[in-house]
Amino acid sequence: MIGKKWWAVAVSMLLLVGSRMACAQVSSPAATSPARIVLHCPAAIDVAQGKMLGQTTVVIEGGKIKSVAPGIQNEPGATVIDLPGETCIPGLIDLHVHLSSSGGRRGMGGQDFADAVLRAAYSARKTLLAGFTTVENVGDSNYETVSLRNAINQGWMEGPRIFTAGPAISTSGGHGDRSSRLPIDLQGDPGPAQNIINSPEDAYKAVRIHYKEHVDFIKFMSSGGVMDTGASVNNPQFTLEEAKAIVAAAHDYGFLATTHSMGAEAIRRAVLAGVDSIQHGTFMDDEDIRLMKERGTWYCPTVYANHYVAEQAQKGNMQAESIPKALIVGPQIMKIVSKAYKAGVKFAYGTDTGVFAPGENWRDFPLLVEAGMPPIYAIQMATINAAQASKHEADLGSIAPGKAADIVAVKGDPLQDINLMGKIDFVMKAGVVYKQDGKELVFEQ
Repeated sequence: MIGKKWWAVAVSMLLLVGSRMACAQVSSPAATSPARIVLHCPAAIDVAQGKMLGQTTVVIEGGKIKSVAPGIQNEPGATVIDLPGETCIPGLIDLHVHLSSSGGRRGMGGQDFADAVLRAAYSARKTLLAGFTTVENVGDSNYETVSLRNAINQGWMEGPRIFTAGPAISTSGGHGDRSSRLPIDLQGDPGPAQNIINSPEDAYKAVRIHYKEHVDFIKFMSSGGVMDTGASVNNPQFTLEEAKAIVAAAHDYGFLATTHSMGAEAIRRAVLAGVDSIQHGTFMDDEDIRLMKERGTWYCPTVYANHYVAEQAQKGNMQAESIPKALIVGPQIMKIVSKAYKAGVKFAYGTDTGVFAPGENWRDFPLLVEAGMPPIYAIQMATINAAQASKHEADLGSIAPGKAADIVAVKGDPLQDINLMGKIDFVMKAGVVYKQDGKELVFEQ
């Protein structure tokens, strides 16, 4: 018999797709992809060179960029899209989202499975319309974002290109142990099948289970965090041997490995273990910075999420055990970002949306600039850097021939006003236009 969870998935998806198809029949124009498109950009950002270009024509065919040329040009028989007054930018990439998360007020693991499914589909569309054409989902409840990824890839749903880790791997009582919120008589003893490990052997089994469930990369929780029931945000929660095992297992299976890591010792162990990227890094110290630069470890700082949880704590809008932890992370992250950037650590863009509302992924941009980054580097973090960090630079991250036709645009110059990144006016993913002149186009199957 099919379990209740799978009925929830099936019903939720049918309801969502049905509602989208109904809307497409009665309201806005549908998102479509003509055979050949000529896109006229009054200005365009060359993220590879780190500079602004003048008038640029981009020819798109079969969902990919065929050519990029200076000036305004046309091709016979092509559909022409003019973007007067706008700056074209490669489709944005967010390497840290939780599409199915219920946010901080209810805490980690505080929603039903059906809620998670519906929220993931809703969040995916909001994220795409905000200009983020690719995301990495770094933790879900029960592999629901694997199904969502597949539905989007098959054209059944609207959303960004998703790469997902499935559920994050944790230790007993760690940041990702959802049983911690249950009464003690209901907690049981979760193991690798529930994404909980306590030995190098467990680490290999957990990665193999994730491989079986068709994830795209591995995420593990190497320190405490704000939204768990523990007392510390920065205590290490994996031994060095466990961290080495999970990274080695991930790499054996062709996965990249990333980690939630806030404390200095947890970061050091993860970097020594060979992790590919650090998420948060809130209490990073000089030795961590030296090791990350030496080993080329990428850093996704999730700046706005740190500020957001501090603001919510001040208002009392959090679980009681999270408030004292949240109050210390906001100011701390700005100092760390500034220091790590000046030291030459490699940065990629990640936001931790799901802690805050989907579609607000742009909010890290102004804070990164406030921390001392040039606007062009902040935009590179969310384009070419993120593509490189996730090993998708051959297809994503810049407006260049042969790459996916992922292009967004804003009115004005975001290098002069970084807040324009919150006003995405045009969204194209793989040659399909989902938003134009600030208006959403409705999905049609």
